[in-house]
Amino acid sequence: MGIINLTPDSFSDGGAVSGPDLAAERARQMAAAGAAWVDVGGESTRPGAEPVSEAEELARVIPAIAAIRAHCAVPLSIDTRRPGVAKAAMAAGASMWNDISALRAPGALETAAALGCAVVLMHMQGEPANMQERPRYRNVVVDVAAFLEARARAALAAGIARERIWLDPGIGFGKTLAHNLRLMRGLGAIADLGFPVVLGASRKGMIGLLDATAKQPNDRLGGSIALALAAARAGASMVRVHDVRETVQALKVEAALHG
Repeated sequence: MGIINLTPDSFSDGGAVSGPDLAAERARQMAAAGAAWVDVGGESTRPGAEPVSEAEELARVIPAIAAIRAHCAVPLSIDTRRPGVAKAAMAAGASMWNDISALRAPGALETAAALGCAVVLMHMQGEPANMQERPRYRNVVVDVAAFLEARARAALAAGIARERIWLDPGIGFGKTLAHNLRLMRGLGAIADLGFPVVLGASRKGMIGLLDATAKQPNDRLGGSIALALAAARAGASMVRVHDVRETVQALKVEAALHG
C-alpha cells in the first residue's frame, strides 16, 4: 500500500504532494512500481498533530481521489477518522476506509456497513495530539490484540462482512520504542486473530531511535524495509509504505529466497 499524504505537516512527506494532478501522478508511479493499493490522507496524525476541520480534509482528498480515479485503476483507500469524509471518498472512487480510530467515531460502524467498503481497524492509545505522552500497557501484544479483536467483533455485529475487515497494530501510535519492538516480535499473535494484517512502520521514529544517523524520515529507508520484511515473515498481508519500488523489490527477493 503506497502512501499519499495531501497534508502540509505529515511527519515524513508533508507538502510533498499538493493538488490533484500531483496526487494522480504519484498514484500512477506507485501502481507501476507494484502497489496493490494507494492510501490517500488529508489530515496529519503524526505525534502532536492537531485535527483539521472536516471541510479542509474534504477539500484536500476528494479532488485528489477523483483525479487518481480518472487516470489510474489502482484501488484506493481513504485514511480518515470521519464518516462524512469516508462516505464522500467512496463516492469519488475509493473502496477501503483506513481508520486510525478503528471506527469508534459516532456512526462510523454504521456508515462503513452501509458503504460496503473494506475497512482497516487500527489500534491507537490516546489521540495524535497526546498519544506519545507516557503510553502504558500491561502487555502490549496482548492488549493490542484484545482491542483489535473487540473492534473486529463490533464491525461484524454492525454488518461489515468478515472478508472486508483488516487489522493494524498501530506502530508508533501511543507506543514507546520498547512497545513497538515487542509488537513487531509478537505480530503473529495479531495475524492469528484470523483477519488480514496491515503493518505501517515506514520511516517511523522508532527507526531513528535505533539508528542515530537517521535524523530525518528520508534517512530511514533501510529500517523501513527491514520492518516490512519482518512483517511479511510474521504473517502480515500488506505493508503501508512511502517507498513502494524499493519495498516491492525487497519482498520479491525475500520471496525468491524463502518462498
